[in-house]
Amino acid sequence: MTVTDATASGAQAPEVSLPVALVVVDTGLPHLDRPFEYAVPQALSDAAQPGVRVKVRFAGQDLPGYVVERRARAEHTGRLAPIRSVVSEEQVLRPAILRLAEELAEAYAATVGDVLRLAIPPRHARAERALPMAAPDGADFTLSTDPAAWSAYPAGQALLRRLIEGDAPAAAWCAAPGAVGPEEDWPAAIAEAVGLTLLGGRGSLVVVPDHRDVERVDAALVRVLGPGQHVRLTADQGPQARYTSWLRVLRGHVPVAIGTRAAAYAPVDRLGLIVVWDDGDDLHEEPRAPYVHSADVARRRAAIEGAALILGGFGRSVRSQALVESGAVRSVTVTRAYARDHAPAATVAGESDTEQERDAGARSARLPTPAWRAAKEALASGPVLIQVPRRGYVPSLACRTCRARARCPNCQGPLKLDAAQAFPSCGWCSRQAPGWVCPVCEGTQVRSLVIGARRTAEELGRAFPGFAVLTSGAGTVLSRVPGRPALVIATPGAEPVADGGYAAALLLDAWALLDRPSLDAQPETLRRWLAAAALVRGRSLGGVVVVCGAPPDGAAPAVDALIRWDPVWLARNELTARAELGLPPVAVFAEATGDRKTLAEIAQRAGIASGATAFGPLALPSGDSHRLLLRTTTEAAPGLSGELRAIRAERSARKVAEPLRIRMHVDDPD
Repeated sequence: MTVTDATASGAQAPEVSLPVALVVVDTGLPHLDRPFEYAVPQALSDAAQPGVRVKVRFAGQDLPGYVVERRARAEHTGRLAPIRSVVSEEQVLRPAILRLAEELAEAYAATVGDVLRLAIPPRHARAERALPMAAPDGADFTLSTDPAAWSAYPAGQALLRRLIEGDAPAAAWCAAPGAVGPEEDWPAAIAEAVGLTLLGGRGSLVVVPDHRDVERVDAALVRVLGPGQHVRLTADQGPQARYTSWLRVLRGHVPVAIGTRAAAYAPVDRLGLIVVWDDGDDLHEEPRAPYVHSADVARRRAAIEGAALILGGFGRSVRSQALVESGAVRSVTVTRAYARDHAPAATVAGESDTEQERDAGARSARLPTPAWRAAKEALASGPVLIQVPRRGYVPSLACRTCRARARCPNCQGPLKLDAAQAFPSCGWCSRQAPGWVCPVCEGTQVRSLVIGARRTAEELGRAFPGFAVLTSGAGTVLSRVPGRPALVIATPGAEPVADGGYAAALLLDAWALLDRPSLDAQPETLRRWLAAAALVRGRSLGGVVVVCGAPPDGAAPAVDALIRWDPVWLARNELTARAELGLPPVAVFAEATGDRKTLAEIAQRAGIASGATAFGPLALPSGDSHRLLLRTTTEAAPGLSGELRAIRAERSARKVAEPLRIRMHVDDPD
């Protein structure tokens, strides 16, 4: 389909070279997700180059778009509508990013426009005018030819050698345990890999989960490369600052970019390395369509641009393990002997018979005697980290008599306590429930199901008088704490770095993480525990980690993997189990939400197109819509995605009013 316009007179004047432009128009409509031909007016011929933003007439209105190609002839035989204007002469859409957007759209049953909205930030005219076009003189930097941060990895030197030689290795990297100095920790390792890539004449891209990780990598890059070699790309910069940083990458002012999720699309020139840190963190997953994961974006982009890829973390995600076993990436880890010597000594409170004889409640108590004793001893030499799975005061309540979950009388949301003397309030509608009565037994008293970080801080402050109590979590996240004795209570992901490392860490309410109704419960629990344990001093320096509240039967692989510091073992076991059950990443799932009749039709069509197995449709708790799950093999996934894209396009063309949400769960190891 090609847009025509009677006003295109003279648009194809002989003096215009390549008078036809192929334009990706941001229509927002799936059935129009393809480039359209437009005529290039003579006045815009020099400006309307591939990659620039333009305005075009489409369906009676001016819409934004990107020029992706200039042609000598049009495929359409009639008149072409002219490009209305060139918004900016900045060539913001690189060919490699367009190819990446097309590939992601095909894999995730999405549109190219969905991906480009994530990849290219909104234009900020003032930033474009303020930033000079020419790159400043490059700053010099020096780098050791024998980077210290990679010396503990048997495969580390080979990886770095290939980076400096311009190769494109792919690695799943398990960072070394033990709290080490800034010259040897994981940000330093990333900075050294980036520096060696830069010595080889190529740029790098580093994607991390949150702003605290950005700050640590930023400091490491300044320390290793010197100032002026990189920019930060984060949402908290503000529109102008972030667009200015993005332009500096686009115009070649800097060869390195670091940032959170959206930084995976940064237009780094001569891209040679992409690093994704902690790829198991759900912050890497885009909450908007097409719901892509940073690791998948990085993997596909590395293949397109011939760049190296490092998927790093203290743990090993099942996704990364699938890539290792498929041969797509190589495993980079420390030796078992190194892990034993440098990881803190991890124990389970109440595990030994002696402890159970001394304290019968050692396994069930929230802060059992062995954990209290370990914290007391550790406070003599440094700070103690206490990881609490839940934020708030008491985030979950139950009836004291029958143990039924306490729910809001208004909306059935979970009740919680925000302070010691407060009335129960709803976690959904925020209404208070001062006169709550249990609908099961008519009881009026409540008890806590899970204790939050603030209540934990109160309890531990009384248990350890005379020591400072610091909290880090939602609302107040600490980056660093001093190395003097103190209690640091933090929720997972908000643990601050302690100067010199923590003397001990207590991992409370282990059951709350292990019992979550999630496919990733075990790997995610281990990931959170390893992130906390990695901040603790090594075994040789007296560092200890105590797991509190583990299941009494001992059937928790995450606990075993923590004690042995063996995340690869857990990831391999998880992958084997999922292969037997046909679960991701061995299989691909698609999720569709809508009315029952539509979902039944989708199930039939998807089964024919890709041999997908349908689960549902099943009514959602709200009762307003239904959900359908489709499972297929990784080999048949393109057929399933293509059929779902076709269904979206057909509904869009027919202007079907009923909402339909489609989401692909893609964890393809091939």
